[in-house]
Amino acid sequence: MKTLQFRTNIKCSGCVEKITPFLDKAAGRGSWTVDLASADKTLTVTNPDAGAGAVTEAIAAAGYRASEMV
Repeated sequence: MKTLQFRTNIKCSGCVEKITPFLDKAAGRGSWTVDLASADKTLTVTNPDAGAGAVTEAIAAAGYRASEMV
């Protein structure tokens, strides 16, 4: 299974609530998580069909930033 990870500026559960409809559409419901406890506020996507570009565009549309971790 393909896993993508991104550094984000998502800070709280309210932010996660705001991005949920955007990421559900881009990556699929239940196929992503945000680790708010990590310093990078890591977004992990585990959908083999989701592309990094689609994920970063969805985050941007919600008003946040994400950069893929290599």
